Amino acid sequence: MIRTLDFIFALFGLTLAMPFLIILYVIGLFDTGSPIFVQERVGRYKKPFTLIKFRTMSVDTASVASHLASTSSITPFGGFLRKTKLDELPQLWNVLKGEMSLVGPRPGLFNQEELTQAREAKNIYNVRPGITGLAQVNEIDMSTPELLAQTDEKMIATLSLKHYFTYILQTVTGSGSGDRVK
Repeated sequence: MIRTLDFIFALFGLTLAMPFLIILYVIGLFDTGSPIFVQERVGRYKKPFTLIKFRTMSVDTASVASHLASTSSITPFGGFLRKTKLDELPQLWNVLKGEMSLVGPRPGLFNQEELTQAREAKNIYNVRPGITGLAQVNEIDMSTPELLAQTDEKMIATLSLKHYFTYILQTVTGSGSGDRVK
């Protein structure tokens, strides 16, 4: 049922938001020259997939977890995208393709070994990663791998349709701060 909702909402969201996505893309061209950010992430069953987002940091920023990047890397437009969470909209394509869910554990990088081990121990990789979830609305990010894995485990164990819609609504209305940057 969740996969069906994911597909419907992603298709509807991409269709409805397409003119807005184009505008953000054009503004991003002026901001960084390369408005789309793609990065290999750890997916369901630890299979790699290519995550797509709007770029919020300068093009020459190292490919590291957000909490390891410097705030000076964030562009002015990127700051706006992060604050409004609009940088996440292109991930609806990942949801549509079945690589992600709207609600699930945020996908980490393969070089985040401590996080990968903590999640592996709690079978977090048995579900699709998500755009938002319990950790995100409670401002728990990848800088605390064990706490994040515990929170992901709790979310997975208690996920219901009510929680699914609650996490989405909380995200849309501004709960959580997304991935922190030092």
